[in-house]
Amino acid sequence: MLEINHVSVEFASENRVLAVDDISIRLPDGSRTAIVGETGSGKSVLLLSIVRLLPRNAIVRGKIELDGENLLSADKKRLQQVRGGVVSYVPQGGGASMNPLLKVGYQVGEPLIEHKNYSRSQAVEASISLMKRFNLLNEEKLARSYPHTFSGGMRQRAMVAMGIAAGPRIILADEPTKGLDDKRVRLVADSINMLKEETLLCVTHDMSFAQAVSRDICVMYAAQQVEFGKSEEILNDALHPYTRDIINAMPENGMRYDDVGFAPAHGSYLNHSDGCRYRDRCRERSEKCVIMPPVFDVNGRKVRCWKYDSAN
Repeated sequence: MLEINHVSVEFASENRVLAVDDISIRLPDGSRTAIVGETGSGKSVLLLSIVRLLPRNAIVRGKIELDGENLLSADKKRLQQVRGGVVSYVPQGGGASMNPLLKVGYQVGEPLIEHKNYSRSQAVEASISLMKRFNLLNEEKLARSYPHTFSGGMRQRAMVAMGIAAGPRIILADEPTKGLDDKRVRLVADSINMLKEETLLCVTHDMSFAQAVSRDICVMYAAQQVEFGKSEEILNDALHPYTRDIINAMPENGMRYDDVGFAPAHGSYLNHSDGCRYRDRCRERSEKCVIMPPVFDVNGRKVRCWKYDSAN
């Protein structure tokens, strides 16, 4: 089990930036969770904090526990064992992070060399089977090819194959559909849905993709978790005004959204007494919204909004 407990991430610089603010998510084995939010909400930073791939000026507070072990205090040797072998990170960008100078078969099979002591030839052979799992077609030839010969969707599916190569229990997928057209988005969703036993934590700005690959959705806005619950419940009956706005703005829902204000600057996140961070854009704001709302429990769902304060 992976547990994210009250995690905050701050970047120390001339202008202090709080990128993630007190996030808690519990990921039981086999769970499938999507983190949804607009660019700059802190989604990818949270994911990178799990495998400790943030830059040196990042200050991470809280706990990230893998079966009770706090990864934030693990040494380098232990982190090398965890990365790829237990927790696999699939970076964003349509597979653009693949090394253009190395053949795809070697790159897909490289985790087997690192974690399973495979030889190079054994790893390349295994990579063919992995790519066949994701229906890349003509996999023997593709294994001997370079990434530039692949389409964005093919590269992303190859990245997912690389992510599961060493048999990790937990897959962290960061914007796996970024820059892809609708057809390739569906192919990536199909690839992810081929994962059966693995725990999935997927970051995306695409609510439709989140619906396709997850059972739970965490909605982030301005570095905070504003709603968490079952995917079907959130999509059919969103509680937080921001969640409702992004669902109404989906193309299949007519892109219905009337902005009434502007997103706050990162600097305003620093003062917790500034109130609800969505209030300047929210049509349902009240006088109480000048105070930061806590996270309320609503029939097992979590929502950060004063509307759900039982004391009202």
